[in-house]
Amino acid sequence: MLTLPEYPWESLAPYRRTAAGHPGGISDLSIGTPVDDTPELIQRALAAAANAHGYPTTHGTAELREAIAAWYARRRGVPGLDPQAVIPTVGSKEFIAWLPLLLGIGPGDVVVRPTVAYPTYDIGALLVGAEAVAADSLDDLDAGTRARVRLVWTNSPANPTGQVASADRLRAVVDQARRLGAVVAGDECYAELGWDRWDDSAAGTPCILSEKVSGGDHTGLLSVYSLSKQSNLAGYRAAFAAGDPGLVRNLVNSRKHAGMIVPAPVQAAMTVALGDDAHVAAQKDRYRARRSLLKDALTSAGLVVDHSEAGLYLWTRDGTRDGAPSEADSWALVGQLAERGILVGPGTFYGTAGNGYVRVAITATDDAVARAAERLRAWR
Repeated sequence: MLTLPEYPWESLAPYRRTAAGHPGGISDLSIGTPVDDTPELIQRALAAAANAHGYPTTHGTAELREAIAAWYARRRGVPGLDPQAVIPTVGSKEFIAWLPLLLGIGPGDVVVRPTVAYPTYDIGALLVGAEAVAADSLDDLDAGTRARVRLVWTNSPANPTGQVASADRLRAVVDQARRLGAVVAGDECYAELGWDRWDDSAAGTPCILSEKVSGGDHTGLLSVYSLSKQSNLAGYRAAFAAGDPGLVRNLVNSRKHAGMIVPAPVQAAMTVALGDDAHVAAQKDRYRARRSLLKDALTSAGLVVDHSEAGLYLWTRDGTRDGAPSEADSWALVGQLAERGILVGPGTFYGTAGNGYVRVAITATDDAVARAAERLRAWR
């Protein structure tokens, strides 16, 4: 029997009860699930494709793959992407979890992920009996470990820290991995949600497939993206990967055998969503306002927001505490905020390098964000 660690968010249950008991109700800023409506043009596209009596294609319709390629050219600085080198996925989480298996990774192999990272990278390694190693550079690994590396995950913009890796930084990782013959998969699900210096769609956040990073060669590279964040499509499970044509061809074949197929109506909705930038800009405006309100309130409460230059979270610690951060510090801050009716996620969910931090989501409703901000300002 396969035995995996308990899903970490279950441990928040007592803190959720505490926050829910607040006289003004709970402001849930923990899991970053979208709360705003799915844009109507996408809903209409889904409904129009509802008469889906035949099996959908695993590789995706030609229209969808062309829309994805056009989006990479327009929004990610990757012109000329071959639509054959694209595959839709049932959300990005399943792709992340199953990629090691589909790449043939197994016992004795190493999967590298960032030191502060989304837990599913480790789960993907665990599912195949590989070793998950936390490192931000392959140079941090000893020679024996480095020789066993088969897959390297980058995550930029990062969950939970919101850090953005420069093109030079990503190129260094790609060069290191290529010398080892390892695949590099870039989890880029927050790419459209840059703030501060990245809050300019013309500049954008660097893509693993861009020429500055890849050298114009996508061999051994995959870019992973989701429409959950930018288009409020979390419930559609709408995502895709693109990159190395040989890798994508093999992934398509394996997923055909396993029946890992995006439903036809969802493929139609994705096609429409990817062709419309206006709804993405409108959603980003909503998040920008919520982020500004929460960031100012956290700072006024004596908390410190580090990094957080992109994405849907504010990476926060208690600025009044001294000494080395610990797991207990994260949970203490979770508890203090829960007593004020605010639920957040502990940084310890993302590795020991997250000790001392909490992750504050900006995805709650305007009312919930306003309540949280008011309580934070009255705290200290």
